[in-house]
Amino acid sequence: MKKFTNENLYEIIDYLTSSLKLEEKVSIEVLNPDCSLDSYCGQLIELEDTIYKYRGYKDWTDLAQKLFCKMLTPKIKSLNTIELIFKKLDTQDSFHNSKVNDKEKYGVDSKFYSINKNEQPEILLTYLNCLKNVKIEEKKRVLNLGINNGDEFMLIKQYFDSFKDTEFVGLDYCSSAIEEGKNIFKDDKNVELINFDIKEIDKLHLGKFDLIISIGTFQSSNLEFNKTFMNIVQNYLKKDGSMILGFPNSRWIDGEIIYGAKAANYSFPELSVLFKDANFCKKYLQQKKFRVTLTGQYYIFLTATSIR
Repeated sequence: MKKFTNENLYEIIDYLTSSLKLEEKVSIEVLNPDCSLDSYCGQLIELEDTIYKYRGYKDWTDLAQKLFCKMLTPKIKSLNTIELIFKKLDTQDSFHNSKVNDKEKYGVDSKFYSINKNEQPEILLTYLNCLKNVKIEEKKRVLNLGINNGDEFMLIKQYFDSFKDTEFVGLDYCSSAIEEGKNIFKDDKNVELINFDIKEIDKLHLGKFDLIISIGTFQSSNLEFNKTFMNIVQNYLKKDGSMILGFPNSRWIDGEIIYGAKAANYSFPELSVLFKDANFCKKYLQQKKFRVTLTGQYYIFLTATSIR
């Protein structure tokens, strides 16, 4: 374990990067951020005639994510220092790399199913804020495209008293996820989950909705993004309705959420496609008299409300 009292971030990054090529875990000893709670340690520390400041835990977790690592629970080494342990993630352990039937890529037996994005605090709080912004308690008909097992509906049920007064319809291509969702909502007569291909949605004659939700579905490779989106807005969204769209800006590796969606032909996150799709939706909805906002980090949430 190497000590870093000078907090030179470049030196730390170089050391971790080179060491992680050889080891699964690498430890460093740094100044303890918690010392800021102590009146003595909260002051700047003078070591070897140099002034040093404490670096917060968020800096270290951000660094771990950038290096495709998990930062384990810090260990106190002395009054002023802690040991940080960076464990390398298995970059091949990801549902994005799974080789399964397309219809069951997100099914109950898939790697994806063991991950719940809505348990991530940043995603959960952003989504709940979107629901508040569209005044979910006033919506009578809600459609979710790409519902999987009904996670987004379950959050509405948990956080909003108006759930039982609203009709919920959810579509998903994955039959096992839909069957699991039907079991979850078996006592909720106001929830209908349908195993169906969104490309064929017009065959269902669903009518129009006060709110349409779709989190990470329009970006599916088997859908024509612009065409699908415009059809949904034109034929299924009421003129005075609202919309919540989620654009993935993250991926899961070895059970950890990593910022930045992996783009084809790039070895690093590249956001051009995300920006292009989000901007297309924003401009299209603005032309149809909707107020549009973009929020979020791991998912970029587009929230649209009518200004008619």
